[in-house]
Amino acid sequence: MRANLSAALAVLALLAALGATVYGVARLRARRGIATATQRATYDVLHTVGLAAEPLRAGLSPPSAGKAVRHLRALIGAAGLAITDPSRVLAFDGIGEHHRDQVLAAAARAASSGRPAVLAGRDLPCDLLDCPIRGAVVVPLRGGALVALADGPPAPGFVQATRETGRWVAAQLALAELETSRARLARAEVRALRAQISPHFIYNALTAIASFVRTDPERARELILEFAEFTRYSFRAHGEFTTLAEELRSIDRYLTIERARFGERLQVRLQIAPEVLPVGLPFLCLQPLVENAVRHGLSAKPGMGTVSIVARDAGTECHITVEDDGVGMEPSVLTGDGGRALAGAAGSVAFGSEAVAGSGVAAGAEAAAGSEIATGSEIATGSGAAAVSGAAAVSGAAAGSGGGDESADAGQHVGLSNVDDRLRAAFGDQFGLVVETAPGAGTKVSMRVPKFHPGVRAGRS
Repeated sequence: MRANLSAALAVLALLAALGATVYGVARLRARRGIATATQRATYDVLHTVGLAAEPLRAGLSPPSAGKAVRHLRALIGAAGLAITDPSRVLAFDGIGEHHRDQVLAAAARAASSGRPAVLAGRDLPCDLLDCPIRGAVVVPLRGGALVALADGPPAPGFVQATRETGRWVAAQLALAELETSRARLARAEVRALRAQISPHFIYNALTAIASFVRTDPERARELILEFAEFTRYSFRAHGEFTTLAEELRSIDRYLTIERARFGERLQVRLQIAPEVLPVGLPFLCLQPLVENAVRHGLSAKPGMGTVSIVARDAGTECHITVEDDGVGMEPSVLTGDGGRALAGAAGSVAFGSEAVAGSGVAAGAEAAAGSEIATGSEIATGSGAAAVSGAAAVSGAAAGSGGGDESADAGQHVGLSNVDDRLRAAFGDQFGLVVETAPGAGTKVSMRVPKFHPGVRAGRS
């Protein structure tokens, strides 16, 4: 008997200890988690908003509306919810779908007036005796409407919740349109680069190739193949981004053709760190820099000239420079009319031993002001011996550093502002171009490219 009693007491003690442990763990988790009802409600709302935001950022379409409608109905607390465009119901969740035609008509009226509308039960006649729908709130959106169905007369809180949710949805759709516009602009800028490849380069390339047809047919054949590969890459139809390796291959073809034209006058120096070759960057963002170095830096220089292309590993970034020892730029051109500032905020960062800014004024003994290298009708300058920041003004004066037939090309070549704008759009304002130049001192253009950046992948359109 005593043995049984002792066993029972041991079991009770074990159960008590287990219960205390479970209670302690529950209390501990409660402290770590969301402790109050207000915090829990806040978390639930924000979590639901996040789930609805992602599909809406793709714009208003049946797939995106279908993914978002359930979460939006939970936010409002509606019996049923419809998302419409001007001609159809894109998605429906909850009860009351048999009112689809009436919902679409009410959405069209609200969209035409541009104001929310509250519908009573008499505005939604129904043949079903047990229809639970007693009212609705309609909120116009960008290109559609949000219709919340209620199982009772719409209360002021229900109306306000629907209006605020509709306003939030409209903001998400506006952001989707902005992102679409940004992507279109990026594609248009690339098309502009393709369309405005220097006609003089094409003419001079074909002339150089023709000069070898009789004297060195094999060399002429090689140059034709290089020219074909260069144009194929420049006019490729896919991808807003490319890799540094692909861009350098295209530049090598371009320089091969230019060396055939200039002969020993054009020297090229490459210093590329192998680990940065896979880095992604905007398509055709280096070739314009090299073309400017050749056309506007070296073509007007007597004797031999050198173009240097350097790409170094700098931790989380790749630092790229294109430098020539050509004629440089005259700072006074900066004071000409028609100048505009490259986008950017104040502030500079160290880049090697130079003061380099994605924007703002470069520090040091040299005053920083300026713009971009002469491209067509635009001319880049520095102040003094100047390091030139990406935030410096760009002169619109139609003066070039090249002479002869090169200057006849004025206005036909896309400026470096195109490259600067695309770098900033892809990576942020701190990643614009930096130009260092002075008359007779050559020109150096620098850029910083992050090795990894959200949304930047080679071949991504």
